[in-house]
Amino acid sequence: MAKYLVTGAAGFIGSHMVETILEQGDSVVAFDNLEHGTLDNLTFTEEAAKQGQYTFIKGDIRTLEDCHKACEGVDYVLHQAALGSVPRSMEEPLLYHTNNGTGTLNMLIAARDAGVKRFCFASSSSVYGDTVQLPKVETITPTPKSPYAISKLMGEHYCKMFNESYGLETVAFRYFNVFGSRQDPNSQYAAVIPAFLTKYLANESPVIHGDGEQTRDFTYVKNVVALNLKACFAPKEACGRVYNVGCGSRISVNRLAESIKVSAGATVDPIYTDSRAGDVRDSLASMELAKKYLAPEAFVTLEEGMVPTANWYKANFLP
Repeated sequence: MAKYLVTGAAGFIGSHMVETILEQGDSVVAFDNLEHGTLDNLTFTEEAAKQGQYTFIKGDIRTLEDCHKACEGVDYVLHQAALGSVPRSMEEPLLYHTNNGTGTLNMLIAARDAGVKRFCFASSSSVYGDTVQLPKVETITPTPKSPYAISKLMGEHYCKMFNESYGLETVAFRYFNVFGSRQDPNSQYAAVIPAFLTKYLANESPVIHGDGEQTRDFTYVKNVVALNLKACFAPKEACGRVYNVGCGSRISVNRLAESIKVSAGATVDPIYTDSRAGDVRDSLASMELAKKYLAPEAFVTLEEGMVPTANWYKANFLP
């Protein structure tokens, strides 16, 4: 039985990782400071905790001592803990440096010291910035436009350095727009799919920043989980690299909004407002490198993933 540490475990992506690991019969240490995540996302862990398969540690990646405690006896680290939101990072750059930069460095140090077999890091497609080339390939020179994007790029470089200089095997993933159940729709900086779903289910107008013709590559959360777990056991030559995690297809925000509006049976139109500082115009992932080194199974498409996602929001947010 492998033992995994999932940081940010009470959050959206982290909770899905915990769930999948437990389902496959392995054990999990869940690590979260609960500032943004919630234990409501981990209610399925009760039985696993009774059987000694699951442990929760409340701690902070900004505290090295907490990171060392979390890494004790762990085989694999899936580092998801971070502050999200490009717009907020424009307002509070130092906060993002501390959480996403220093926090990731702390986790790498603790994993190295604990003799962890492999360390997987959640980066972001935002590191590409507004490079014109589509699809985005990992060899493009990053041009980050926000403190959030810079903090993620910093984590990538730290991972590569720890792989080469300390022998800690690392894999970094540039997540494109991840969606699925448990994604908070109530935050001021909520991701577009949960924001649109909950608004249209209530027959209220969602807000679109800019003209809505910006495009995004949306990837279902289970695709992200699957690639992280694949990376833990991939050949050693897969390490020290960074990989895109998307679906290799894109849709405009306007088309996405219209599709969700129809599926929700809403009758209202979106409200348009100014573009947000730091946002990129177009996004599309090349998945060729991941296919070469990680051999992923067939990905869940946007259309396929929207069905269980919409059902979850209907069950939890219908008025």
